[in-house]
Amino acid sequence: MSRRVLHSGSVLDVRSGDVRSADVVLADDRIADVGIGLDGDEGVDCTGALLVPGFIDCHTHVCFGPAGVDALQLPRSARTLSAVPVLRTLLRLGVTTVRDAWGADAGVRLAIENGWIEGPELLLSLRQVGTTGAIGDVWAPRTGALEFYGDPSLPDPIFDGADAGRAVVRRMVQAGADWIKVTASGSMALGIGVHDVHLTYDELAAVVDEAHRRGGRRVMVHAHGARAAELAARAGAASVEHGTYLDEAAVAAMADCGTWYVPTLSVTQSDPEHGPDGAPEAHRESMRLAIEAGVRIAMGTDGPVRPHSEVLRELSHLAAAGLGEAGAFRAATIDAARLLGLAEDRGEIAVGKRADLVVLDGATLDCAAMEERLRQVFHNGVEVVR
Repeated sequence: MSRRVLHSGSVLDVRSGDVRSADVVLADDRIADVGIGLDGDEGVDCTGALLVPGFIDCHTHVCFGPAGVDALQLPRSARTLSAVPVLRTLLRLGVTTVRDAWGADAGVRLAIENGWIEGPELLLSLRQVGTTGAIGDVWAPRTGALEFYGDPSLPDPIFDGADAGRAVVRRMVQAGADWIKVTASGSMALGIGVHDVHLTYDELAAVVDEAHRRGGRRVMVHAHGARAAELAARAGAASVEHGTYLDEAAVAAMADCGTWYVPTLSVTQSDPEHGPDGAPEAHRESMRLAIEAGVRIAMGTDGPVRPHSEVLRELSHLAAAGLGEAGAFRAATIDAARLLGLAEDRGEIAVGKRADLVVLDGATLDCAAMEERLRQVFHNGVEVVR
């Protein structure tokens, strides 16, 4: 077992936010040691650099094509092939784990695992499931239902009633889903029903229960409005996605039920002048309420609403919205790993954890212009060619 030592740098303790001088030894795909004066078979000089864990994006879409392209209009093969440059971009920017929030099938994960393409470790939800008339139920007046994504690897996501909710979970798990994604409100991108609630408590609770029965899987809920987010929390969902228009009752429910918040701030904060009126301000207010209530927060970007090349800007938005720089790094590493159930394996620079690390120029926690600070990325102990 060869030992590669990253020496003479500073290491971020994402739990405390402290930065200290330390060497880090990588052996195979694990962190073998952290300390001062360590040796190894190969040395990497990290003088003047900050070592942080690999970043985790808990909400993105790797098969939606580039930003500005309507993925629903692409041929199925083009949607899948578009993931190749996306996954490469994310990995080279230091994102070593992603949870796909619908669009990628089990074949994309298999291609990464077999080394056919390069990319972060990929967790799948396959489709966003929802009730008749919800945003996953694509329909047009002249043609009726439009099943753009339908094929055996991306099963039918529409259900009505608790029993049908259990069946949709079983379809997704059979096709390889790690997570179940449910749409509980309308879409801000489509400009429809952001404050609506698209399913009942019994329906969502059945989905959550069935997911848990199927290997302990959990549910992520698309919810822009406060009532949809509150419903998600009360029904036992693991995370609320977006949460653009939360209120005190919603964040109280989330805090009480231990529901995570994945705010995807890039959607409203990266280009606020071109978003829905009031959305940027409402999103920041939702963050303030969530932080004050003690809701746990993990990073997600909702790419390619903003280009995947901007993934690291989400840290700046998290910091500016109330987490501060140390909190933003925490949301993008150890807390994201906790949400995904992976904290025993990754999310911090500690002995025995997966050797996913990012080397940044400068020893500060400044989240601005992170792309320019990137010096090296290691994934599973192997340096990523940048």
